[in-house]
Amino acid sequence: MPPIHIMIKPVSGACNMRCTYCFYADEAAHRNVFSYGKMDSATVKNIVRKAFIYADESVSFTFQGGEPLLAGLEFFEAFVKCVDSFNSRDLDVLYSLQTNGTLLTDSFCRFFKANDFLVGVSLDGTEEIHDSLRKDASGNGSYKKVKDGIRLLEKYGVDFNLLCVLTKECALNIKTVWKELSPHRHLQFIPCIDGLDGTSSPHSIDAELYGKALVDIFDLYERHNLFGSPVSERRIDNYLFILMGYPPEQCGMCGSCGTYFLCEADGSVFPCDFYVLDHWKLGNINETSFARMERGEVMERFQREGMQIPDACRSCEYYFLCRGGCRRDREPDLLTNRFCKSYKYFFENRLERMRELAEILDE
Repeated sequence: MPPIHIMIKPVSGACNMRCTYCFYADEAAHRNVFSYGKMDSATVKNIVRKAFIYADESVSFTFQGGEPLLAGLEFFEAFVKCVDSFNSRDLDVLYSLQTNGTLLTDSFCRFFKANDFLVGVSLDGTEEIHDSLRKDASGNGSYKKVKDGIRLLEKYGVDFNLLCVLTKECALNIKTVWKELSPHRHLQFIPCIDGLDGTSSPHSIDAELYGKALVDIFDLYERHNLFGSPVSERRIDNYLFILMGYPPEQCGMCGSCGTYFLCEADGSVFPCDFYVLDHWKLGNINETSFARMERGEVMERFQREGMQIPDACRSCEYYFLCRGGCRRDREPDLLTNRFCKSYKYFFENRLERMRELAEILDE
């Protein structure tokens, strides 16, 4: 069997924040069960045990929410002990976690360092922009708490990157946002997604604005990597990987939906974080195996639909880089990627310079 990547929501969608654009709150509102509660030890044991039965080479565990740190440090300590007890073949184990950063403590950071966790922290650029979008449950801005959390990660030498949701506000101020985030060197700009029904939020970015933002992001990326301290930005990194002849590591840039498993708190399993919906439930890990769910009708249908890329995309001169984009950006009809014009604008204006940078970096 291949390596396995498992994304885990230990507290389902529970969160101490009320971000204005939260896609998971939108998903939860479109299913019969809004919250699956907190994951118990029996479910943890079944996830871990069946992951090592399934996998060869490596097992990757990613923790997301809501806010996964609400599960408590004891949960993660017990999880790692469970992994150690079932990893009898000494497979490589990779841990990562995505957090809003407000609940990070010395104890959490010591644990992440000791167990080689890669931590993704959400920070939406400047204090003004961040606090307007990412408020806590009391309606207060969270920027200062997130910055305190980042300082703790730095204090203990924890590997981390910054995740910035590219809203309209961020895109309109992308140079200022980049200046704020780039000192941390590992960035990911994630375009704010529309609702499942295709409805745009007040913070969504349109194709024109996103295309211009991509141009600015590349220019800043290029400048840093040629004339200053190198900075990684995940999407640009992946375009360069492709131009160097390597496969992209980001699933939304592969041209089809791959296989990873999203485990909700009660053990329910889904094929993707963007599709934790009743009609995409693969099964429950407390009742069946990952291998059986992978071979099941729901997964087969999900992957088949994910490969339904329009002929106009496949015949496009930029398809080798775009590959149709993330399936979620082709909802609700799976026909047109809402950022098609963005990518075309970006490639028309920066592809040659990307080729030149790829050659330099690949030397």
